[in-house]
Amino acid sequence: MTTTPEHDQRMATMTFASVYPHYVTKVERKGRTIAELHQVIEWLTGFDSKKQQELIEEKVNFETFFGRAELNPKADLITGSICGYRIEEIENPLTRQVRYLDKLVDELAKGRKMEKILRNDNK
Repeated sequence: MTTTPEHDQRMATMTFASVYPHYVTKVERKGRTIAELHQVIEWLTGFDSKKQQELIEEKVNFETFFGRAELNPKADLITGSICGYRIEEIENPLTRQVRYLDKLVDELAKGRKMEKILRNDNK
């Protein structure tokens, strides 16, 4: 699926710090914890809670955020639709990575079991 250059640029320049509070609100409203959110982010990016906080304080954009990340080798198992886009069809790698994160947060908020979110069911 082709996203527009404007959409891809918006994804690249958006800061992790601007989106993070929305992730927290979304998961807490559904009875999940910040610790679980941090676990999901760490699984995808390799950033522990301390590093996540540093990146928030540094106000890095998503281009820098994912440029520094060690993306989980199982990230390509994240599929489905988010914000009207099929993740596996998004051509721009950075936009796909941002949508991976959005999808994981969405799964957490919807009550999916952590082992499924972290793609550990070995099927």
